[in-house]
Amino acid sequence: MKPLPYLLILLLFIACETKQVNKQVLEDWKDEIKPVHSSKLMQKIDSGTYQLFFGKDSGGLAIVPTFYLDETAVTNAEYLTFLKSNPQWTKSRVLHIFADSTYLSKWKSDYEIPANADPNAPVTNVSWFAAKAYAKSVGKRLPTVDEWEFAALASRDAKNGKGTPEYDNYLMKSYLNRGMYLKPVKQSPANFYGIYDMFGVIWEWTEDFNSVMITNDSRNNASDENLFCAGSSNSTSDLRNYAAFIRYAMRGSVKANYCINNYGFRCAKDVETSKK
Repeated sequence: MKPLPYLLILLLFIACETKQVNKQVLEDWKDEIKPVHSSKLMQKIDSGTYQLFFGKDSGGLAIVPTFYLDETAVTNAEYLTFLKSNPQWTKSRVLHIFADSTYLSKWKSDYEIPANADPNAPVTNVSWFAAKAYAKSVGKRLPTVDEWEFAALASRDAKNGKGTPEYDNYLMKSYLNRGMYLKPVKQSPANFYGIYDMFGVIWEWTEDFNSVMITNDSRNNASDENLFCAGSSNSTSDLRNYAAFIRYAMRGSVKANYCINNYGFRCAKDVETSKK
């Protein structure tokens, strides 16, 4: 037998072994998250249903179990505390597979927040991976799309304000705001649940941010490594809901390692693991 086939087999073997080793290194790196104390108030969101907006199940009802949601987005000060305990997530040390070159790009250094941003303003320019790492450090997780959308339906006085003039006008006006992410959280009154700034301040990462672009089977079997990109949208249940179009289009346009000027996050927690 000529040596070329042997060489090809050897190279394939080495490539497979290297891939497995690199994957294990990445998993180990992500698991090295030190716990961080958080005193942020969480609000209980009682279970309910809402009408799905996108995907092949558009128009159907999604059942959302009871969960807890942070009352505000994670702030610069809170994220700084996380970085001091987990320096592998600082801008000089983060692995580029987990965050692109704009990660915390406005920060002066690893531990200096932007000069024009308030310490209590939402942290931005963080990737989905970074948001997940933070959530893990405080014993929480990212909310799902269903959880986020369900909580965001609340107006100031009702669990579901959709369709009322006050709610719809507030949503449309909120998307016209500029630079609100540089100001402290709680810029507008809380909604029915006691949750602040769901609209008009930042875009927010969700656990399954691109799930509306993939099939249900893919959604159920998706791993962190697979949640990178999305294809075209499928269908919508409400052609009049322009604000929702914007949100879903934004989610479908990002990858998990993207870091954007006005993209931040808040955390969620299951009821059975929450301690109030």
